[in-house]
Amino acid sequence: MSQPGASLLHPRVLIPFALVTLIWGSTWIVIKGQLGIVPPSWSVTYRFIVAAAAMFLFAAMRGERLWLDRRAFAFVVLLGIAQFTFNFNFVYRAEQHITSGLVAVLFALLIVPNTLFGRLFLKTPLEGRFLAGAGIAIVGVGLMILHEYRAASLGPQAVVAGTLLTLTGVLSASIANVMQGTKIARAQSMTVMIAWAMLFGALADGGFAWITTGPPTIEATPVYLLGVLYLGIVASAVSFPLYFSVIRAVGPGQAAWSSVLIPIIAMGFSTVFEDYHWAPLSIAGGAVALAGLIIAVAKRPERPSVSGNMVSVAVDAPECSASANENPRD
Repeated sequence: MSQPGASLLHPRVLIPFALVTLIWGSTWIVIKGQLGIVPPSWSVTYRFIVAAAAMFLFAAMRGERLWLDRRAFAFVVLLGIAQFTFNFNFVYRAEQHITSGLVAVLFALLIVPNTLFGRLFLKTPLEGRFLAGAGIAIVGVGLMILHEYRAASLGPQAVVAGTLLTLTGVLSASIANVMQGTKIARAQSMTVMIAWAMLFGALADGGFAWITTGPPTIEATPVYLLGVLYLGIVASAVSFPLYFSVIRAVGPGQAAWSSVLIPIIAMGFSTVFEDYHWAPLSIAGGAVALAGLIIAVAKRPERPSVSGNMVSVAVDAPECSASANENPRD
């Protein structure tokens, strides 16, 4: 359940939201250096071993109690597997079939299950303005998907396989996002809870990697090792607590707007570092998606209400939408 009176435009929500979106928008370039010699599942494992270690260290430095009760442990196991195992393994494997750009844009659809699940399980209200904005944004996302599909010239089998893997990752991420809004999640220290979730996720990642690809392998190059550190510390240990705090404040629906903005930011990074050229469809899609965001989160103007001889000003309460990241790639 989101906090009463919280809005995505409030500084205490907007600042972490913007930081997470910017960081996760940069990860697509970094992840390219992770795909090669090392199997994707081992790269995911290394990322979350680093992230879990950083989270436990931070919690210890703050003097927090690191142990959880039995019920909380059961919860973080499920959270870790959904967010840090299924989500990321599906997405990394999707990129073996389709381009990272198409995966990133498909992940923008996270706003759909986040909104539906948030309404179903957390009872977060659905504002007409939010739904209209989300619908417009999805049209924009569709235009970007069409452009990435055309640019990649992919075969039909690759498209189907990659799309199904990505959407399964989206579903896993959405389940984890909604779990963040539950009472049991709010009762835990966020730092400790995420640390254990990352550890359990990393253990599951490692077990899956060993079974499917064999013993651990590592690429001892600066690009790969620095990429693991960036993804583990900045894009995970720093970003996930910020993102989950946004979910707790405004609900998973509004928090999922980050997944709509991340592909646009990722294309911006690609423009600078990879000489990416914007096509009319990608420009139009990005503009429509941004218009949808503005419509969804913009505050209504104050309106006067008249009662007898007294004139008062009625202000709509800030909405909380139901409710991405990660894009895991994020």
